[in-house]
Amino acid sequence: MAIQIKVPTVGESITEVTIANWLKKDGDVVKLDEVIAELESDKATFELTAPSAGVLKIIKQQGETVPIGGLLCEVEPSGATAASPAPAQPAAPPAAAPAAQAPAEPKKAGGVKEMKVPTVGESITEVTISTWLKKDGDLVKLDEVIAEVESDKATFELPAEATGILRIVAKEKTTLPIGGLICRIEITDGAAASNGAAATQPAVATAAVAGDKTYAAGHPSPTAAKILDEKGIPANQVSGTGVGGRITQTDAQNAQKAQAPAATAGKPAETKAPLAPPVIASGGGRNVRNEKMTSLRKTIAKRLVSVKNETAMLTTFNEVDMKPVMDLRSKYKDQFKEKYGVGLGFMSFFTKAVCAALKEFPAVNASINGDEIIYHDYCDVSIAVSTPRGLVVPVIRNAEALSFNQIESEVVRLATKGRDGKLSIEEMTGGTFSITNGGVFGSMLSTPILNPPQSAILGMHNIVERPVVKNGEIVIRPIMYVALSYDHRIVDGRESVSFLVRVKEMMEDPGRLILGV
Repeated sequence: MAIQIKVPTVGESITEVTIANWLKKDGDVVKLDEVIAELESDKATFELTAPSAGVLKIIKQQGETVPIGGLLCEVEPSGATAASPAPAQPAAPPAAAPAAQAPAEPKKAGGVKEMKVPTVGESITEVTISTWLKKDGDLVKLDEVIAEVESDKATFELPAEATGILRIVAKEKTTLPIGGLICRIEITDGAAASNGAAATQPAVATAAVAGDKTYAAGHPSPTAAKILDEKGIPANQVSGTGVGGRITQTDAQNAQKAQAPAATAGKPAETKAPLAPPVIASGGGRNVRNEKMTSLRKTIAKRLVSVKNETAMLTTFNEVDMKPVMDLRSKYKDQFKEKYGVGLGFMSFFTKAVCAALKEFPAVNASINGDEIIYHDYCDVSIAVSTPRGLVVPVIRNAEALSFNQIESEVVRLATKGRDGKLSIEEMTGGTFSITNGGVFGSMLSTPILNPPQSAILGMHNIVERPVVKNGEIVIRPIMYVALSYDHRIVDGRESVSFLVRVKEMMEDPGRLILGV
């Protein structure tokens, strides 16, 4: 009775495996514990052994994915056949003599093996044929490396899946999807192939006995070459154990150990002084602590990541000469404070300039809702406030209708509530445009991130005196860089640049803010 061989349990989280390679063919005689196939999971590759001697009957073909417990093949016990496969061997020498006199092409066994791109990684969807190591029409042997294939993560070797004549389908530099056809192998009679090769190329046969060296001898695979480069070891100093003498990854990894004795051969052993222990500063703490993220911090992180993934965010920059605003502020700040009980800062100037520019460029004040764009006829300006618990953005409602003192009062009120943790949900939702001031912390330039669902945010920065050209003369001016980040799905480049230029013009001529022109 045939013995069924099923996919064994290979790991707690592994539910299926892929048949990477059948090392025996259907109908072959196998021995007890002989390796008959290689199986791949998403974590490792392992060998499948025969549980009994007998004749192999393959159920699942190479490349198929089989669940744990699925039937792979059967072994039909055959004592006579399994015990005596050797008597067929003596018949080969008599057939070799006539073949030596008349070279013949390898005899086709009638089958064609199609080689397709194997699954090489969970996230890899395509590969590129880097180099063909064999030519079209060449005779190849089972498991002989015939090509090098590249993915976006690694380079690997492609072994022949049968013995026969190679028919190349995908040329070099061709990109194929996983499962795409690479080549075909016209399966030949192995005995005839070996006899024909022995008759036509006795020198090659002799070399094969000595170690099967070919033109690949001494040449590293791409992975091996990288390892040797990192170690600084020339390829000609490494012995290859791969097919045809090729230097494999294992050869490269072991090369350093192999080279050490060769470098010191014939020389007396030198006693090296022990390495000094690592220097560790005394008294320096190396403590690590874990703190759970607050709900606010988790919400901020989630929203910021979604903005990067869901918007076409872009940033444009400009510079503002702050001297006119600074002069006006210095002239009237005392009277302003005395009359309204609040200081005159730069935020009110920028808020008024932004509101005027938003009226001219409504797309900057809009947002996306599904397949619709929502335009706002009012300006609810969100101001970024740094608090001990994280960044919050309370909203100044109808900022376009507020005076300078009303804006400054709202800024103080919202910032104070934010730092005290007393802001309500209503005070932090519904903004149509945001302003953030990294200049208070010394930032010179930044690319502020959008505050969804808004389509734009203005970034203010520190004021630094720089030489600039005014009326053909080089003068020193207090300059601030400003940045506008915007969602390119709504706001075009022309609108974003024009918006920022308009803010610049109003800040450099604050009289326009007062007169509304």
